[in-house]
Amino acid sequence: MPVDISWMGDRHEELRAQGLDWRPPTLEGASEPRCTIDGREMIMLSSNNYLNLTTHPKVVNAAIEATKKYGAGSGSVRAIAGTMDLHLEAERICADFKEVEASLIYSAGYTANVGLIPSLVRGPKDVIISDELNHGSIIDGVRLTKANRAVYPHNDMAALERILKDHDNAERKLIITDGVFSMDGDIAPLDEIAELADDHGAMSFVDDCHGEGVLGEGRGIVSHFDLQGKVTFEVGSFSKALGVQGGILAGSEEVRTHALNHSRSWLLSGSQPPAVAAAQKASIEVLMSEPEHVAKLWDNTSYFKSELDSMGFDTGVSETPIIPIMCGESSKAQELAKSMRKEGVMVGAIVFPMVSREKARVRTQMSAGLGREDLDMVLKSFELSGRKLGLI
Repeated sequence: MPVDISWMGDRHEELRAQGLDWRPPTLEGASEPRCTIDGREMIMLSSNNYLNLTTHPKVVNAAIEATKKYGAGSGSVRAIAGTMDLHLEAERICADFKEVEASLIYSAGYTANVGLIPSLVRGPKDVIISDELNHGSIIDGVRLTKANRAVYPHNDMAALERILKDHDNAERKLIITDGVFSMDGDIAPLDEIAELADDHGAMSFVDDCHGEGVLGEGRGIVSHFDLQGKVTFEVGSFSKALGVQGGILAGSEEVRTHALNHSRSWLLSGSQPPAVAAAQKASIEVLMSEPEHVAKLWDNTSYFKSELDSMGFDTGVSETPIIPIMCGESSKAQELAKSMRKEGVMVGAIVFPMVSREKARVRTQMSAGLGREDLDMVLKSFELSGRKLGLI
């Protein structure tokens, strides 16, 4: 008897009727500030490629040479026979870059969270305390544990302290926060979180996927707050500002050893292809030797946000190159994104359930590769579209 999977179609139709189904555009070439999407040249403002490193010659050439020497794949998981010298070299330079003892590279930022978090707690005598706006990969990692869970209002340190006091008798306490929050572009008060963790004997865990290459002269939020050695687990990603792919865990040698032996997502995933490992190493070397990329990113961010604010757009609480344009209703955000794409600007509408129903927005993400002429063209398009939709 055939299995009935018609419920899949019904579920998709529900999403489609609400305008909530995903219809990804097709990128026909490299992810660059000006690129071809669905046959049209567009200015890209919806990419995590903040520093425009995906096409940097040193990164691309490193990947090519590694493929010639090592082949296309590693042939195994790293725990058995898949650890190459390239992987170890990338981890050594990553640790130096982060100014910590050691690092471990995962297949993705997602697998770092879902593999590491469950290994840090054991059961109901432990507690995980998480910011309410944490990324979905953190939420999935927490769901894989049997620990007690508590959620504190976004960046509310008084609430975090109350929860820590309420769980004073927990055997293990783990505080988890994003570094830069991906929908709003604001920054976690990691200095206060680290202090509260220290006061209450808790482990601290930050997912800094959107902070690498952006904060702390590119080293991330831990460096931004000068907290090296004071944050237990720093997780990140190569797939955003660093322009490649893969997850990062940075911390003490003890942390690396624990993760290597207990993270199922690391133990059971095929290791990074040689080209990726070589590109990871090269991207960090570029960032360390060419700091002007970070400076240009922040120069563009300051100019763009200031101009949007002066037009009357609501950019929320953004402090970083993630700059949302708050629209309120989902339909208005979708209309703004559609209007901007007609103008040749690629932006995404962020609507429920990714954000609450009344906080729909169009999210822009700045790039160091955009020139002032590009930004002025985008700003003009936003002004025309925003006036048409009554946003300004």
